[in-house]
Amino acid sequence: MAVLLKRLLQSVRPPAALGRPMGPREASLGTDPGAAVRVRFAPSPTGFLHLGGLRTALYNYIFAKKHQGSFILRLEDTDQTRLVPGAAENIEDMLEWAGIPPDESPRRGGPAGPYQQSQRLELYAQATEALLESGAAYPCFCSPQRLELLKKEALRNHQTPRYDNRCRNLSQGQVAQKLAQGPKPAIRFRLEGEAPAFQDLVYGWNRHEVAHVEGDPVILKSDGFPTYHLACVVDDHHMGISHVLRGSEWLVSTSKHLLLYQALGWQPPRFAHLPLLLNRDGSKLSKRQGDIFVEHFVAADFLPDALLDIITNCGSGFAENQMGRTLPELITQFDLTRITCHSALLDLEKLPEFNRLHLCRLVSNETQRCQLVGKLQALVEETFGSQLQDREVLDPAYVERIILLRQGHICRLQDLVSPAHSYLWTRPAVGLVQLGTISEKVDVIAKRVLGLLEGPGTSLTQDMLNSELRKVSEGLEGTKHSTVMRLLRVALSGQLQGPPVAEMMVSLGAKEVRERIQKVLSS
Repeated sequence: MAVLLKRLLQSVRPPAALGRPMGPREASLGTDPGAAVRVRFAPSPTGFLHLGGLRTALYNYIFAKKHQGSFILRLEDTDQTRLVPGAAENIEDMLEWAGIPPDESPRRGGPAGPYQQSQRLELYAQATEALLESGAAYPCFCSPQRLELLKKEALRNHQTPRYDNRCRNLSQGQVAQKLAQGPKPAIRFRLEGEAPAFQDLVYGWNRHEVAHVEGDPVILKSDGFPTYHLACVVDDHHMGISHVLRGSEWLVSTSKHLLLYQALGWQPPRFAHLPLLLNRDGSKLSKRQGDIFVEHFVAADFLPDALLDIITNCGSGFAENQMGRTLPELITQFDLTRITCHSALLDLEKLPEFNRLHLCRLVSNETQRCQLVGKLQALVEETFGSQLQDREVLDPAYVERIILLRQGHICRLQDLVSPAHSYLWTRPAVGLVQLGTISEKVDVIAKRVLGLLEGPGTSLTQDMLNSELRKVSEGLEGTKHSTVMRLLRVALSGQLQGPPVAEMMVSLGAKEVRERIQKVLSS
């Protein structure tokens, strides 16, 4: 029998180039009750990172950091037919952008690597060999055509498709005969006995009698690549994972995984299944929605903290539901026992408001405000380029003044280079004729405002300007204050709407305001 098992494993074992033996450190990393907290985020690189994946990664990260543990990124890339080019790099890039980088990963390495399942095939073959030797697994020679017929027949009879365990009781001689005929078998795990009950840290006590409702699952495909069920159990064991925090869609599979742990003689980790992240209307997040991918929010200039804030704010795991939490606050306040079974409804229309709060926080910090100045300078260059009539608008002091005045009024730094704020960087094309349609007293108003700005060192404040501009209006018989303000707004910005005129004047500075008004008078 030992010879047959060896020959069987050789027939399904992948070429040596696809995997490598594990070192002694990797093989010895197991879970025991006294071990340090080690959690993992294990996405499949069949697509770029989306909000649901980011939320799962975030809960793993903050749980690990709260308990001084390690956060591991493992890529489950065993389905080679569905891999998306660039997805593996995107996942790690987006985690780093979000401020939740893994401690161990394909890029960073670590003691339990490699961190891509396609490079760990030798481990899965070793576990499969152990299961075959103990009789917990067996080879399956059923063709894809037969399995498809089984599925169609079950659906036709309104039954749940399941494998009929046809190859479960093949004799040693039958197995040897089929191996001699050439087709490489898949390996199935024998579902027998009562599934163990387990206490999920979110959903409480659970038991799913998988043997009664499912056929024996494939754990190693005929090409030597494992299925999810075997790979996650083997990897979580060898990587010393202490807690598995994953989506609730895997709750019903956990009993199957516990049977595998039992058959392999390994101690399982603790499980916490996270409720789904759904759209505001309760529908599922779909990859067909272009705005659920994290890179969409990066391109749209949203802050990482705002995104982390909103995807935790809409769910559970915290004593209070509040806006504006930073990552350190999320770590401090997180409590796994407070996660409920209810799905989290995500309202992305609120994201700009979350971003406004976090942007104000950055502006209030001198070091981070300096970084925002640099980013805004680059945005102005990129947006206006050759249109800049005066490159003094790129002066750090001017850019900082704009940020300080506009904080609380904008949701994203990018808003400051929108058409509504273009007057801050370029001079509008406004003529005397255009202003004459607002008021016949253009010359009088302009000259009186210029009088307020006389003197090379004129220092402007909004309070002073509001008071003085009110006096200008009061001195003009038959002209409303609102008309004076509208005329000045158009003269300075070319727009009918915008910030208060006094703020516009403080933003631009006395010298620039004088030049714009004088330009209008001479047109």
